[in-house]
Amino acid sequence: MQKIYRSLLLLSLANLSGLSAAYAQSLVSGFMAGKGHGSVVVSGTVERYSSVYLAPTKIDKVPIFDEVRVSSLNLYGSYGISDKLEAVVSLPYIESKGNADEQVVKAQNYTNRRAGLQDLTVLLKGKVLSRELGTNVLDILAVVSASTPVSDYKSEEGLGYIIAIGNHAKKATVSGVAHLKTVSGVFFTGQAGYSVRDNSAPNAFVAETKVGYAGPKLYVDALAAFQHSDKDGTDILQPGFTGFFPATRVNYVRLGASAFRPLAKGFGLTVGVNTYVAGRNLGKSTGVSGGVAYNF
Repeated sequence: MQKIYRSLLLLSLANLSGLSAAYAQSLVSGFMAGKGHGSVVVSGTVERYSSVYLAPTKIDKVPIFDEVRVSSLNLYGSYGISDKLEAVVSLPYIESKGNADEQVVKAQNYTNRRAGLQDLTVLLKGKVLSRELGTNVLDILAVVSASTPVSDYKSEEGLGYIIAIGNHAKKATVSGVAHLKTVSGVFFTGQAGYSVRDNSAPNAFVAETKVGYAGPKLYVDALAAFQHSDKDGTDILQPGFTGFFPATRVNYVRLGASAFRPLAKGFGLTVGVNTYVAGRNLGKSTGVSGGVAYNF
Protein backbone atom coordinates (compact mmCIF):
# COMPACT_ATOMS: atom_id res chain seq x y z
CA MET A 1 0.00 0.00 0.00
CA GLN A 2 2.88 2.39 0.73
CA LYS A 3 4.07 1.90 -2.86
CA ILE A 4 0.62 2.91 -4.09
CA TYR A 5 0.71 6.06 -1.95
CA ARG A 6 4.11 7.02 -3.38
CA SER A 7 2.65 6.72 -6.87
CA LEU A 8 -0.17 9.10 -5.95
CA LEU A 9 2.30 11.93 -5.47
CA LEU A 10 2.60 12.01 -9.23
CA LEU A 11 -0.81 13.66 -9.34
CA SER A 12 0.66 16.91 -7.97
CA LEU A 13 0.56 18.81 -11.24
CA ALA A 14 0.46 22.56 -11.59
CA ASN A 15 -2.91 23.80 -12.83
CA LEU A 16 -2.29 27.23 -14.27
CA SER A 17 -4.72 29.87 -15.44
CA GLY A 18 -5.99 33.37 -14.90
CA LEU A 19 -6.15 37.00 -15.88
CA SER A 20 -2.79 38.78 -15.56
CA ALA A 21 -0.69 36.74 -13.09
CA ALA A 22 -3.42 34.84 -11.34
CA TYR A 23 -1.96 31.36 -11.48
CA ALA A 24 -3.13 28.70 -9.05
CA GLN A 25 -0.76 25.89 -8.31
CA SER A 26 -1.69 22.79 -6.29
CA LEU A 27 1.51 21.04 -5.27
CA VAL A 28 0.51 19.46 -1.95
CA SER A 29 -0.69 15.88 -1.59
CA GLY A 30 -1.79 14.29 1.67
CA PHE A 31 0.33 11.21 0.91
CA MET A 32 4.00 10.94 1.90
CA ALA A 33 6.65 9.45 -0.40
CA GLY A 34 8.74 7.73 2.30
CA LYS A 35 12.47 7.98 2.90
CA GLY A 36 14.53 7.80 -0.29
CA HIS A 37 11.47 7.66 -2.54
CA GLY A 38 9.91 10.28 -4.76
CA SER A 39 8.77 11.15 -8.25
CA VAL A 40 9.49 13.22 -11.33
CA VAL A 41 6.66 14.53 -13.51
CA VAL A 42 6.68 16.37 -16.82
CA SER A 43 3.20 17.72 -17.54
CA GLY A 44 1.49 20.07 -19.96
CA THR A 45 -1.62 22.21 -19.55
CA VAL A 46 -3.71 23.99 -22.19
CA GLU A 47 -6.52 26.39 -21.31
CA ARG A 48 -8.44 29.37 -22.60
CA TYR A 49 -10.83 32.07 -21.47
CA SER A 50 -12.91 34.66 -23.32
CA SER A 51 -14.75 36.11 -20.31
CA VAL A 52 -13.41 37.47 -17.05
CA TYR A 53 -14.56 37.91 -13.48
CA LEU A 54 -14.23 41.61 -12.69
CA ALA A 55 -15.61 43.56 -9.74
CA PRO A 56 -18.56 43.66 -9.36
CA THR A 57 -19.68 41.49 -12.33
CA LYS A 58 -18.42 39.09 -14.99
CA ILE A 59 -17.89 40.46 -18.52
CA ASP A 60 -18.01 38.39 -21.71
CA LYS A 61 -14.88 39.68 -23.41
CA VAL A 62 -11.28 40.03 -22.26
CA PRO A 63 -10.32 43.73 -22.40
CA ILE A 64 -8.03 44.48 -25.39
CA PHE A 65 -7.31 40.80 -26.13
CA ASP A 66 -10.84 39.36 -26.60
CA GLU A 67 -9.65 35.81 -25.84
CA VAL A 68 -6.58 34.42 -24.07
CA ARG A 69 -4.98 30.99 -24.46
CA VAL A 70 -2.44 29.76 -21.92
CA SER A 71 -0.12 26.81 -22.46
CA SER A 72 2.36 25.55 -19.92
CA LEU A 73 5.00 22.88 -19.51
CA ASN A 74 5.82 22.03 -15.92
CA LEU A 75 8.66 20.10 -14.28
CA TYR A 76 7.79 18.68 -10.87
CA GLY A 77 9.88 16.61 -8.48
CA SER A 78 9.50 15.22 -4.95
CA TYR A 79 11.87 13.38 -2.63
CA GLY A 80 11.36 11.80 0.77
CA ILE A 81 14.08 13.11 3.10
CA SER A 82 12.66 10.81 5.77
CA ASP A 83 9.39 8.97 6.32
CA LYS A 84 8.00 12.16 7.89
CA LEU A 85 9.65 14.90 5.80
CA GLU A 86 9.42 15.50 2.06
CA ALA A 87 10.76 18.12 -0.35
CA VAL A 88 9.00 19.27 -3.52
CA VAL A 89 10.17 21.52 -6.36
CA SER A 90 8.23 22.86 -9.34
CA LEU A 91 9.16 25.05 -12.30
CA PRO A 92 6.75 25.95 -15.15
CA TYR A 93 7.37 27.42 -18.59
CA ILE A 94 4.30 29.42 -19.66
CA GLU A 95 3.10 30.86 -22.95
CA SER A 96 0.18 33.30 -22.88
CA LYS A 97 -1.42 34.41 -26.16
CA GLY A 98 -4.03 37.11 -26.72
CA ASN A 99 -6.19 37.89 -29.74
CA ALA A 100 -5.90 41.68 -29.89
CA ASP A 101 -6.42 43.43 -33.21
CA GLU A 102 -3.09 43.97 -34.98
CA GLN A 103 -3.80 47.68 -35.42
CA VAL A 104 -4.32 48.01 -31.66
CA VAL A 105 -1.13 46.05 -31.01
CA LYS A 106 0.92 48.38 -33.21
CA ALA A 107 -0.74 51.60 -32.03
CA GLN A 108 -0.37 50.80 -28.31
CA ASN A 109 2.96 48.97 -28.57
CA TYR A 110 1.37 45.79 -27.17
CA THR A 111 2.15 42.18 -27.94
CA ASN A 112 -0.17 39.21 -28.40
CA ARG A 113 2.31 36.76 -26.90
CA ARG A 114 4.30 36.55 -23.69
CA ALA A 115 6.32 33.48 -22.71
CA GLY A 116 9.10 32.31 -20.44
CA LEU A 117 10.05 30.45 -17.31
CA GLN A 118 7.82 31.63 -14.47
CA ASP A 119 8.46 30.99 -10.75
CA LEU A 120 10.51 28.30 -9.02
CA THR A 121 8.66 26.85 -6.03
CA VAL A 122 10.38 24.90 -3.25
CA LEU A 123 8.22 23.21 -0.63
CA LEU A 124 8.78 21.21 2.56
CA LYS A 125 6.02 18.95 3.89
CA GLY A 126 6.21 17.24 7.28
CA LYS A 127 3.95 14.78 9.07
CA VAL A 128 3.38 16.05 12.61
CA LEU A 129 0.70 13.61 13.80
CA SER A 130 -0.78 10.26 12.75
CA ARG A 131 -3.73 8.56 14.47
CA GLU A 132 -5.68 5.38 13.79
CA LEU A 133 -9.44 5.92 13.83
CA GLY A 134 -10.79 2.39 13.78
CA THR A 135 -9.64 0.98 10.42
CA ASN A 136 -8.87 4.47 9.10
CA VAL A 137 -5.77 6.65 9.48
CA LEU A 138 -5.77 10.42 10.05
CA ASP A 139 -2.54 12.31 9.24
CA ILE A 140 -1.86 15.94 10.12
CA LEU A 141 0.79 17.66 7.99
CA ALA A 142 2.53 21.03 8.09
CA VAL A 143 3.71 22.67 4.86
CA VAL A 144 5.96 25.65 4.16
CA SER A 145 6.79 26.85 0.65
CA ALA A 146 8.56 29.69 -1.12
CA SER A 147 8.41 30.87 -4.73
CA THR A 148 10.62 33.28 -6.66
CA PRO A 149 10.74 34.39 -10.31
CA VAL A 150 13.57 32.77 -12.28
CA SER A 151 13.39 34.91 -15.42
CA ASP A 152 12.96 38.60 -16.20
CA TYR A 153 9.39 38.25 -17.49
CA LYS A 154 7.50 41.53 -17.31
CA SER A 155 4.46 42.43 -15.24
CA GLU A 156 4.19 46.21 -15.27
CA GLU A 157 1.59 48.97 -15.64
CA GLY A 158 -0.73 48.96 -18.63
CA LEU A 159 -3.55 46.85 -20.08
CA GLY A 160 -0.99 45.09 -22.28
CA TYR A 161 0.01 43.08 -19.20
CA ILE A 162 -3.35 41.33 -18.97
CA ILE A 163 -1.54 38.42 -20.64
CA ALA A 164 1.54 38.54 -18.38
CA ILE A 165 2.71 35.04 -17.39
CA GLY A 166 2.92 35.90 -13.68
CA ASN A 167 2.98 38.75 -11.18
CA HIS A 168 6.78 38.62 -10.70
CA ALA A 169 6.33 38.43 -6.94
CA LYS A 170 8.15 36.41 -4.32
CA LYS A 171 5.78 34.33 -2.19
CA ALA A 172 5.94 32.46 1.11
CA THR A 173 3.10 30.21 2.26
CA VAL A 174 2.38 28.25 5.43
CA SER A 175 -0.38 25.61 5.42
CA GLY A 176 -1.90 22.87 7.52
CA VAL A 177 -3.23 19.65 5.99
CA ALA A 178 -5.60 16.99 7.36
CA HIS A 179 -5.64 13.72 5.41
CA LEU A 180 -7.96 10.79 6.17
CA LYS A 181 -7.22 7.40 4.54
CA THR A 182 -9.84 4.66 4.70
CA VAL A 183 -9.30 0.91 4.36
CA SER A 184 -11.45 0.90 1.19
CA GLY A 185 -9.04 3.28 -0.58
CA VAL A 186 -11.31 6.32 -0.33
CA PHE A 187 -9.57 9.38 1.11
CA PHE A 188 -10.41 12.93 2.15
CA THR A 189 -7.93 15.82 2.26
CA GLY A 190 -8.40 19.36 3.50
CA GLN A 191 -5.81 22.11 3.65
CA ALA A 192 -5.72 25.79 4.49
CA GLY A 193 -2.98 28.38 4.71
CA TYR A 194 -1.83 31.95 4.27
CA SER A 195 0.39 33.32 1.51
CA VAL A 196 2.55 36.43 1.81
CA ARG A 197 3.66 38.17 -1.43
CA ASP A 198 5.81 41.17 -2.43
CA ASN A 199 5.77 43.43 -5.54
CA SER A 200 2.50 44.98 -4.25
CA ALA A 201 0.67 41.66 -4.72
CA PRO A 202 -1.87 41.34 -1.87
CA ASN A 203 -1.46 38.53 0.63
CA ALA A 204 -4.10 35.81 0.47
CA PHE A 205 -5.88 33.01 2.32
CA VAL A 206 -5.70 29.77 0.33
CA ALA A 207 -7.53 26.47 0.85
CA GLU A 208 -8.36 23.23 -0.90
CA THR A 209 -10.60 20.22 -0.29
CA LYS A 210 -10.22 16.91 -2.07
CA VAL A 211 -11.98 13.53 -2.14
CA GLY A 212 -10.75 10.55 -4.08
CA TYR A 213 -10.00 6.87 -4.41
CA ALA A 214 -6.50 5.34 -4.24
CA GLY A 215 -6.29 1.80 -5.57
CA PRO A 216 -3.46 -0.39 -6.86
CA LYS A 217 -4.32 0.23 -10.53
CA LEU A 218 -6.15 3.56 -10.49
CA TYR A 219 -6.22 6.87 -8.65
CA VAL A 220 -8.97 9.47 -9.13
CA ASP A 221 -9.87 12.63 -7.24
CA ALA A 222 -12.12 15.66 -7.33
CA LEU A 223 -11.14 18.96 -5.75
CA ALA A 224 -12.31 22.45 -4.93
CA ALA A 225 -9.64 25.14 -4.47
CA PHE A 226 -10.16 28.62 -3.00
CA GLN A 227 -8.24 31.88 -2.74
CA HIS A 228 -9.31 35.10 -1.02
CA SER A 229 -6.98 38.11 -1.26
CA ASP A 230 -6.59 40.76 1.41
CA LYS A 231 -8.60 43.94 0.95
CA ASP A 232 -5.54 46.13 0.35
CA GLY A 233 -5.52 45.03 -3.30
CA THR A 234 -7.18 46.93 -6.15
CA ASP A 235 -9.84 45.97 -8.70
CA ILE A 236 -9.27 46.16 -12.45
CA LEU A 237 -10.75 49.30 -14.05
CA GLN A 238 -12.16 50.46 -10.70
CA PRO A 239 -11.17 53.52 -8.58
CA GLY A 240 -7.64 53.10 -7.25
CA PHE A 241 -6.50 50.89 -10.14
CA THR A 242 -3.29 52.26 -11.68
CA GLY A 243 -2.92 49.64 -14.38
CA PHE A 244 -0.48 47.59 -12.28
CA PHE A 245 -2.00 44.10 -12.40
CA PRO A 246 0.08 42.42 -9.65
CA ALA A 247 -1.60 44.74 -7.12
CA THR A 248 -5.12 43.45 -7.90
CA ARG A 249 -7.18 41.32 -5.54
CA VAL A 250 -7.48 37.82 -6.98
CA ASN A 251 -10.23 35.63 -5.52
CA TYR A 252 -11.43 32.38 -7.03
CA VAL A 253 -13.24 29.09 -6.67
CA ARG A 254 -11.74 26.40 -8.89
CA LEU A 255 -13.14 22.91 -9.43
CA GLY A 256 -11.16 20.08 -10.91
CA ALA A 257 -10.63 16.36 -11.30
CA SER A 258 -7.57 14.22 -12.03
CA ALA A 259 -6.59 10.61 -12.57
CA PHE A 260 -3.40 8.56 -12.48
CA ARG A 261 -2.80 5.19 -14.12
CA PRO A 262 0.40 3.37 -13.15
CA LEU A 263 2.29 1.56 -15.92
CA ALA A 264 5.29 -0.76 -15.83
CA LYS A 265 8.63 -0.07 -14.13
CA GLY A 266 7.61 2.98 -12.14
CA PHE A 267 6.10 4.97 -14.99
CA GLY A 268 2.56 6.30 -15.12
CA LEU A 269 0.23 8.65 -16.96
CA THR A 270 -1.75 11.55 -15.49
CA VAL A 271 -4.71 13.51 -16.83
CA GLY A 272 -6.70 16.38 -15.36
CA VAL A 273 -9.33 19.03 -15.99
CA ASN A 274 -10.12 22.25 -14.11
CA THR A 275 -12.44 25.21 -14.40
CA TYR A 276 -13.05 28.45 -12.50
CA VAL A 277 -16.65 28.88 -11.38
CA ALA A 278 -16.32 32.14 -9.43
CA GLY A 279 -13.70 34.82 -9.02
CA ARG A 280 -12.49 38.40 -8.90
CA ASN A 281 -9.98 39.95 -11.34
CA LEU A 282 -9.59 36.54 -12.95
CA GLY A 283 -10.15 34.88 -16.30
CA LYS A 284 -13.04 32.37 -16.43
CA SER A 285 -10.69 29.67 -17.60
CA THR A 286 -11.16 26.00 -18.38
CA GLY A 287 -8.19 23.76 -19.05
CA VAL A 288 -6.98 20.21 -19.52
CA SER A 289 -3.65 18.69 -18.56
CA GLY A 290 -1.68 15.52 -19.08
CA GLY A 291 1.71 14.21 -18.12
CA VAL A 292 4.22 11.41 -17.84
CA ALA A 293 5.48 10.47 -14.39
CA TYR A 294 8.28 8.36 -12.98
CA ASN A 295 8.07 6.99 -9.46
CA PHE A 296 11.15 5.73 -7.62
